[in-house]
Amino acid sequence: MDLKKLLEGVERAARHAGKIMLEARNVGNTVSEKEGHANFVTEYDKRVQEYLFREMMRLLPGARMVGEEEGADAFSDLDGYAFCIDPIDGTLNFIAGYFPSVTSIALLEDGRPLLGVVYNPYADEMFSAIRGGGAWRNGHAIVSSEAPLARSLTLFGTAPYNPELNQITGDLCVEYLSRSEDLRRSGSAAWDLCCVACGQAGLFFEVNLHLWDYAAAGLICEEAGCVLSDMRGAPLRFDVVTSSVIVASRGVSAEDYLPRKPFEI
Repeated sequence: MDLKKLLEGVERAARHAGKIMLEARNVGNTVSEKEGHANFVTEYDKRVQEYLFREMMRLLPGARMVGEEEGADAFSDLDGYAFCIDPIDGTLNFIAGYFPSVTSIALLEDGRPLLGVVYNPYADEMFSAIRGGGAWRNGHAIVSSEAPLARSLTLFGTAPYNPELNQITGDLCVEYLSRSEDLRRSGSAAWDLCCVACGQAGLFFEVNLHLWDYAAAGLICEEAGCVLSDMRGAPLRFDVVTSSVIVASRGVSAEDYLPRKPFEI
């Protein structure tokens, strides 16, 4: 398999997906609700995913498809190749016109990320990585920051589909606010992770995140020198539907990135 050629094809598909997002009109009229708190889907999410499924099958025939809007049953068997796709990460942002919203595409090999692309059409920023080949933003190599957490921003997600986790998230925000310069939340986990990868922030955490939200960006972070784990310090898994996630840049020590107060999810 020519991974560089495949990456070029995935990037082209991500750009076209971004074009669909940019051309969206009257998004609020296309919204339907899914199971869970504040969990919405638009016709554009479905349209982008259908397009990406077709393109990925064309690029790599026989690969399984795992997507946010359908295909989660593929988690029963991730042997071989599987594309893991979030057509629009940041759907609430997309509905509200409050950006960023991004397209996230990862290729997994036996449950490990092999290739990852995250594209933000509103800023025309393309993040990408191939396992063992480094991480890139718009064709330029990136590495994560060497600054300690005390001199860095902490980014986070609120696990909005799981309101029973609100207190845990709030407690962690207080904890990390005392250790870092400040907190930020964009509403797109994939985008936040890319911000850690390219040195704009030192840490990202979320207590419950779906694989399609972090599969591509997780590889980008790993190739940029970040440490990836769950919030108990175990290596981050890419063969599960959901996980707690913590990603730390090169300068952030384990003493600083791991929660000091234990919690149960």
